[in-house]
Amino acid sequence: MKGAFTGATTDRDGLFRQADKGTLMLDELAEMPIETQSKLLRVLQEKELRPVGGRSTCKTDCRVIAATNRRPEEAIKEGKLREDLFYRISAIALHLPPLRDRKDDILPLANSFLRRYAAQAGRLLAGFAPAAEEVLLRFEWPGNVRQLQNEVQRAVLRSEGRTIEVQDLSITSAPEDGQSEQWPNMTLMEGVEKNAIIQMLKETGGNKVETAKRLGIGRQTLYNKIKAYGIQV
Repeated sequence: MKGAFTGATTDRDGLFRQADKGTLMLDELAEMPIETQSKLLRVLQEKELRPVGGRSTCKTDCRVIAATNRRPEEAIKEGKLREDLFYRISAIALHLPPLRDRKDDILPLANSFLRRYAAQAGRLLAGFAPAAEEVLLRFEWPGNVRQLQNEVQRAVLRSEGRTIEVQDLSITSAPEDGQSEQWPNMTLMEGVEKNAIIQMLKETGGNKVETAKRLGIGRQTLYNKIKAYGIQV
């Protein structure tokens, strides 16, 4: 609500109001602060809420799907999850086995992530090389689907060809000189930019002046980016 707090300059519906008559997905419920869980329980029980900065309550009616990577019983014992909230939302509980036990899901998921991140990066990638697929299938994936998703995103940033090769995957080798550690912390746009600089340097035979001209940036800007990204020229 506009004026409800510093920086609130426009009116915007909260998640419950946006999901009215629909479905709201709450991920990692056990990581939600207990105080927030209490407020959530109240909304679910009373089916009404008061917007931030509002003076009156409004009705809300939506289905709630909650997910957690913890065992709910253990989270309750550890004080991470309110027991009354758990029983309020667990009318139907589904246990999803870890990704390592669902080998048939790995490649379809990986290809789905590949299409998404390739499109975001403006890349045309044909898929994974057979050897790379084998690596994905052999890996245990302790971080489950989220780890697979992050791995594919990094591979898109690292890849320089039309397919994702084994060397594009970080799960196959340890970091060298600390350079590969930069990839997990690099944003998608930074990765795209680094890739563009590398490709243009190859096309110009390492000519920095020509590379800067083709990229439409100043020479000093190019030098700074080469140094920041650790690009070997």
